[in-house]
Amino acid sequence: MPPLLSRIDHVGVAVRDLDAAVAFYETTFGMRKVHEEVNEEQGVREAMMAVGDGPDRVQLLAPVSDASPIARFLERSGEGVQQVAYAVDDVRAAADDLRAKGLRLLYDEPRRGTAGSQVNFVHPKDAGGVLVELVQAARP
Repeated sequence: MPPLLSRIDHVGVAVRDLDAAVAFYETTFGMRKVHEEVNEEQGVREAMMAVGDGPDRVQLLAPVSDASPIARFLERSGEGVQQVAYAVDDVRAAADDLRAKGLRLLYDEPRRGTAGSQVNFVHPKDAGGVLVELVQAARP
């Protein structure tokens, strides 16, 4: 049976000021912004930062409203790592597999993620305190 997770897709970092965070990651670490969007459904303005020339990414997440889950995270925990995202071939099948193992997922059905991807999240209380994101890349 193939592994459930194929690779680390990205690490999500909650920030208060997206533009300042992008500038910091570019200037300090030499990363480059490869994608930016507002995801109204998730309540975030986000930027994907490339690490080197490979597929590794850091996702910077800033809230677009005080009701956003990222706004609540920032209020509770401050800026910092908010989630670790793993690539999966089929987010629905991965979620079903994890539910069968007794884990709770945040959504009954996948939701739209970055650049048209499909995502779901494992509840952090079921994953050692880590918010685990499952990411199925957008199909062309």
